Amino acid sequence: MEAAALPAALELAAGGGAGLSPEKRAVLGASLLLLQRDYRFERVWFWGCIQGVRGAYYIAEGLGPDRAAPRSRLYSLNCVEWSLLPPATEEMVVQAEQLKGRFQGDPSFEYEYTEINAEDAERLFEDGKEPMIKEESRLVATIEQIDRAVGIIPRGAFLKTPLGSVRENRNFEGLSLTEAKKLSSYFHFTEPVNLKNKTLLEKADLDPSTDFLDSLEHDIPQGSWTVQLEKGGTVVVLRSLLWLGLTFYHVPMTKQYGYVYFGTGEKNLDLPFML
Repeated sequence: MEAAALPAALELAAGGGAGLSPEKRAVLGASLLLLQRDYRFERVWFWGCIQGVRGAYYIAEGLGPDRAAPRSRLYSLNCVEWSLLPPATEEMVVQAEQLKGRFQGDPSFEYEYTEINAEDAERLFEDGKEPMIKEESRLVATIEQIDRAVGIIPRGAFLKTPLGSVRENRNFEGLSLTEAKKLSSYFHFTEPVNLKNKTLLEKADLDPSTDFLDSLEHDIPQGSWTVQLEKGGTVVVLRSLLWLGLTFYHVPMTKQYGYVYFGTGEKNLDLPFML
């Protein structure tokens, strides 16, 4: 969610009970603006918070002119001092998927990587390295996983230019209440997968400038999203059951929308059996 609109946005997304104390909101509001200035980001989003056993990670994302370009991610343990995270790699994501249990809240904490194949183990031992994963790497990979799986935007909020870059749509005035209640009106803000498999006939009704991402209606498993009206029916709230703690909000007929994550950073692997 947009750093400049943080207090109001947190109020709209707080229906699930998660949120920040007034002190944390005040500190974050000031430190994120300084973060934007110091790193010269065009925009800063407050991504959310991953709660560990001994502490919490507060996450921010910095964006440049092209909104689809890789984002710079930073974390803080106190909402004041921020540290830049390394870019996520596929190796990090694969390794993090093998880890179970809560985060510790210590970036230097090392997990024993037990489920490792013989070839990788041999290579690590030849290099004189123990098969260990730092919590910082797991943090990077988990944020990447959550963004790919449940980081969403309303249809029409962004436009794809003829040159391939993605920009904010200045003419976007929000979805109507009817459209806002449909999963097909929301897109995954990541590289599309299902769109590439559609036939030319299916693509005929799509607008290439706005319909360049995958919609939520075909997410697997079916039923992994809940759609609710809150604040007297003035706010549409989507919650992910796959990554518990991810909340997206949109005020119909306005430009107000965003998502935030407050959770333990653990995927709900039991969801297919719960539906």
